[in-house]
Amino acid sequence: MIRDYLLLKCQNGGYTLIDIDPSGILVRYNVKREKEMTPEDAAEELYPKDSMIYPIAKAIFEGEEDDVVEGLEKAISSGKDPISLIDDALMVGMGVVTRLYDEGVIFLPNVMMSADAMLEGIDYVKEKAGKAPETKGKVVCHVAEGDVHDIGKNIVAALLRAAGYDVVDLGRDVPVDEVIAAVEREKPLMLTGTALMTTTMYAFKEVNDKLLEKGYRIPFACGGGAVNQDFVSEYELGVYGEEAADAAKIADFIKANGDNIVKLREKFHRH
Repeated sequence: MIRDYLLLKCQNGGYTLIDIDPSGILVRYNVKREKEMTPEDAAEELYPKDSMIYPIAKAIFEGEEDDVVEGLEKAISSGKDPISLIDDALMVGMGVVTRLYDEGVIFLPNVMMSADAMLEGIDYVKEKAGKAPETKGKVVCHVAEGDVHDIGKNIVAALLRAAGYDVVDLGRDVPVDEVIAAVEREKPLMLTGTALMTTTMYAFKEVNDKLLEKGYRIPFACGGGAVNQDFVSEYELGVYGEEAADAAKIADFIKANGDNIVKLREKFHRH
């Protein structure tokens, strides 16, 4: 069956392809956008235009810690408030990284490098300002009791910090009672748990039950190689995070919409 096409040149130099299918419906394709772009090209389209903020955002995307600090130093020298640069520059750069990660343009190692660069920038502005920036809230992170595999937890903690949260990292192989004590002590907006082995993930159910016994109805975001959505859904406080990057999104959702577990599951449970 023969199909007709129209190719129209756009003012921005790209082309729009109009596919006229047999039913007469016009299907629009942006050839310039659809062609393969490098991650750098994609990021370039998202950077802020402000000449002071642009190099900081770009350095975060590239994971260049020294360049982030150099850009911050110039911005502060020009009169920018150090603490304001967290939201106005560092978070903007990390926002580019997060968007391109969500779109599959870049991958987790890139995100981790960018997160490290951003955290270096936060430490620098804290030093310059002489005070700590206001955080979005506190999150307690841990690896299930009996499990020593902490790579996933480390990624979760780094991404939460990069998103502006104060992370209390309990480490790996954390006894259930220590997790409960940390929640009682820190009063976090969310608890996270990771497990790589099926033999250790059942500690999450014990954490859940002890929290409920003590009257805590805190969202408990769980993930890791051994964990799946069906398992997490079995206990009352559980919210499943399929990817490490979901942790910051869950925390942001709680900040904006409250800690209703049903709403969190409607938003983040995908299957």
